[in-house]
Amino acid sequence: MTETTTENKEIQRVPRRILSSLISAVSAGVVPRIGAPYIAIGRQDEIKALLSDMETVDEGGCGMRFLIGRYGSGKSFLMQLVRGYALERDFITADADLTPERRLYGSDHAGLFTYRELMKNLASKSSPDGGALPVILTKWLDKVRMMSDGREDAMEKEVRRTLSSMENLVGGFDFSKILLTFFRAQLSDEDEAQDRKSAALKWFRGEYTSKAEARAALGFPVSVIVDDDNWYDFLKLWAALCREIGYRGLIVFIDECVNLYKITNRISRENNYEKILSMFNDTLQGRAPGMEIILGGTPQFLEDTRRGLFSYEALRSRLCDSRFSVEGTTNMMGPLIRLRRLSDNEMLALIVRLTKLYSQFYGETVRVSEDDMKQFLKICMDRTGADSMITPREMLRDYMTVLNLLHQNPELDFGSIVGKAVTMEPADGSADAVPKEESAPRTQKTFTPDDISF
Repeated sequence: MTETTTENKEIQRVPRRILSSLISAVSAGVVPRIGAPYIAIGRQDEIKALLSDMETVDEGGCGMRFLIGRYGSGKSFLMQLVRGYALERDFITADADLTPERRLYGSDHAGLFTYRELMKNLASKSSPDGGALPVILTKWLDKVRMMSDGREDAMEKEVRRTLSSMENLVGGFDFSKILLTFFRAQLSDEDEAQDRKSAALKWFRGEYTSKAEARAALGFPVSVIVDDDNWYDFLKLWAALCREIGYRGLIVFIDECVNLYKITNRISRENNYEKILSMFNDTLQGRAPGMEIILGGTPQFLEDTRRGLFSYEALRSRLCDSRFSVEGTTNMMGPLIRLRRLSDNEMLALIVRLTKLYSQFYGETVRVSEDDMKQFLKICMDRTGADSMITPREMLRDYMTVLNLLHQNPELDFGSIVGKAVTMEPADGSADAVPKEESAPRTQKTFTPDDISF
């Protein structure tokens, strides 16, 4: 009874702006950018492992993880959830989805476009929605101003001291030089100074296509600009700066890595895998202090021996399961985190949670009883292959459709909507995809109210 009361109080505090975004995202089958903790069910082991990584980063360490799961299994959701936890713990985060145009390496600035997306989505606790680059730098310089009592000579001395440790890193000299330019422009109200400030931000974002263009904007020559070959080195510079100016580190999220698996040209695909190998070696050998990289991809992206990561021997030998691995057990200490299917209880808890959120958003009691929720889950789980193939995205989209129909059509009831869906297609859309051993009738679980825990 106490748990139920606590749950109701928690849901009543959800702001309507977050509820609107959350319900719209779940109904469309996309990952909510905000509000993820309100529907976070399960994944405790995975979250614990990733939070442990953050503690390592906070101590000056680094790391890299691969989140592997089927489409709709919760990879992107988990990444957004962990991103929120990182921001709460005063880390800086950067996230990007790979696309045919955004890769880790490629012609036509494909790698540079990924860096630009990461910089656009750079976020801090005070700017969780991205665009935090100028906020982070301005906040640091305001802190320096307070420490130096506003004396410009003392401020510049402190800035130079902070940046001195970064000049030994690749690209660090120009990085420090342009940070000083930003600092001096920040102290001036002249239009020319503000132009230099904007030019410095543009350089940090990797928006110059040539050194000549950068020189014309900045007013002095630079020996390097961000490009396809060095953008990862600049991430390491940002990680180092984050720690120097008081943040705990930089957490980088790169999702939809399956787009690398889809590259048809073998040489281009292997160049991208070579970049992953470089990042993997750097982080696992401690050469990227203060940074954690989390990549999200499908089992095909990882295991396909013709086009996946396992087609690249150097990565296969590092990422394949050990011969001593025991089937059915979990190992959250290695670089791979394979997302298991949520249990039946966790699926039911998700349905209960969303029903309450939906009811709060529309200000009316949803016409779905506890028995109706259990019946809906039983129908979903009775589908051929659902034991292994059904995903939270698939189930929640169907359930939100039921709630929307009930909300908009008062003459309908739960049974009249769900009763027509008893003979559904297999969970993956193809009966041929179900292994023979899974085609046998499934033992149905009986749910009780005690099964629902949050």
